Amino acid sequence: MINLGKTNIKSKNFQFIKMTHLSIQLPDLKKSVIDFMLLVRSQINNGFEALKTFDKQMAMQIVSTEKRANAYELKIDADCESYIALYQPVAIDLRFVLAVYNMNSTLERIADHAEGIARYIIDFDEPLYDKTLVRLRLDKMYAHVIAMLDSIITAFDKEDTKLARKVFDDDIFVNEINRSSPPIVKELILEYPDKIEQILYLNSIIKKIERIGDLTKNMAEELIFYTEAKVLKHINKKVDID
Repeated sequence: MINLGKTNIKSKNFQFIKMTHLSIQLPDLKKSVIDFMLLVRSQINNGFEALKTFDKQMAMQIVSTEKRANAYELKIDADCESYIALYQPVAIDLRFVLAVYNMNSTLERIADHAEGIARYIIDFDEPLYDKTLVRLRLDKMYAHVIAMLDSIITAFDKEDTKLARKVFDDDIFVNEINRSSPPIVKELILEYPDKIEQILYLNSIIKKIERIGDLTKNMAEELIFYTEAKVLKHINKKVDID
């Protein structure tokens, strides 16, 4: 009986130490994710500035900064794996770590798209026509994607699911611009046959920005998952399981 009592005390002490470590470590993990989000947001914003101003130096800086994004991903992945292995988090703590693990991968993919856009800019042979950007609504597309990232950063920091849901509406607008772009691209090619390569690059940039919007929406779903325990993935898709 005495031995069982001692074992129970030791078990309680272990649980207390485990929870104490979690209360210290999880805020550190959250800060790392926010820092990563801010880096990715900067990459996207700088890409838009480089596109508008034909700033190849800024575009090359985006490409070189991609290494920092990769380093963030590796560190956060390792931290998530360590927390699960060492502390066996449960309930909302476990959902938080799982959501962060998925969001971390998503952020790295967004950073990859930012690098891809920068490489297109580096390959441009001359500045873009202002009206080309306006007609393709690239300025509005970028503005909405950056606003989506701002919403996610604040929502993640404040655990604000209402703000996270705002991302879904912004993504609809970004998707609409993407869907309306093919006929405009065709018109531009007919008007400027000597700029076909540049116009096709712009079309590729539109596709990447649309994908960034989708990925940002995925992060909103992860945030809602860990705070409300609601799974929103594939919610509007009918799936048959044999």
